[in-house]
Amino acid sequence: MAQRLFSYWEHQTFLDAYDVVVVGGGIVGLTAAIFTQRLRPMARVCVLERDLLPNGASTKNAGFACFGSISELIEQEKRNGTAALLQVVRARWQGLALLRELLGDEALHYEGVGGFELFCPEDAALAHTCQEHMEYYNHLLAPIIGTADIFRDATARLPEFGFAGVDVMLENTAEGCLDSGRLMRSLLRLAWQEGVTVLHGCPVTGLESRASDVRLQTGLGNMLAGQVLLATNAFTAQFFPALDVQPGRGQVLVTEPIPELAMRGTFHYDKGYYYFRQVGNRLLLGGGRNLDFSAEATTEPGLTPLVQNRLEQLLNEVILPGQHPRIDYRWSGVMAFGADLEPIIQPLAPGIYGALRCNGMGVAMGTGSGQRAAAMMNSQ
Repeated sequence: MAQRLFSYWEHQTFLDAYDVVVVGGGIVGLTAAIFTQRLRPMARVCVLERDLLPNGASTKNAGFACFGSISELIEQEKRNGTAALLQVVRARWQGLALLRELLGDEALHYEGVGGFELFCPEDAALAHTCQEHMEYYNHLLAPIIGTADIFRDATARLPEFGFAGVDVMLENTAEGCLDSGRLMRSLLRLAWQEGVTVLHGCPVTGLESRASDVRLQTGLGNMLAGQVLLATNAFTAQFFPALDVQPGRGQVLVTEPIPELAMRGTFHYDKGYYYFRQVGNRLLLGGGRNLDFSAEATTEPGLTPLVQNRLEQLLNEVILPGQHPRIDYRWSGVMAFGADLEPIIQPLAPGIYGALRCNGMGVAMGTGSGQRAAAMMNSQ
């Protein structure tokens, strides 16, 4: 490969030392850079993204503006306790509000369509448990959400949607959806407006903490920074393999345009392992990593026949029974999970910090995580 030779102007403008370098150009990374620039207007702040577009989930998610269905809340409270659940639901709710305030609902194409959890006959016991817990969670979360009418039984509305093999439907009235592409475009535009430099196609392959700075090995050569923030989510194992950050790949498909499609809302199925919504006049459907957790615990992009066949089966037999629409788009994104519900926002080494692991809730948690990371670095 020919040696890259950069001009004086390129060195002065793009490659010389920065006060803060954020590695990862997704929701967390860009918002962290924006808030850092606002806290420190004279600082030189740069975001390095290894691909043309973020390679995790920021532009590959389903666009759910959600904070938890009843079954998810039950499981998370059981695993982590009530105090931890309340803390993370508050972070999700406040994170969504912060994102909407930062970019505006029009730019996000945000719609408060509500969220619905579907239960098939095999999940009758779980459905009954969730119905019994609705009043409890309405009361528990009311101080956070601002209303006591969060969850309600919407089973009577099932005929509106035409699902097959669904017996119970519960509604979360406070959830919504947005356009993930517009979200990222708006964040990029705002970052540049605030004075942040964003460089795409620039992978970081190594980090070295030194006495007064951090040296980054990048696709553009070595760069220096006073502080480095890793907003690399599941990909952070490249630098800190001991962190509790486990990748979880999510596979997604989108159908051809479907005339007269009317499916307003965001929908969760099979304990949230499947999710779908209308996008324009198409149907988006994703999930299925529970079919083979080990195979989907990867940062590699890709599709598997096991998951794709199950998605199509669910589409053709449950969601749009008998219609068999053509599939126009298929892709995968990579999330990050860990034992704790809280994201990791902490120092990792001298001069190096982390803001990662949103546990599949990056849309809700990303902006707040970026703001917290910016405040953390500013206090050092």
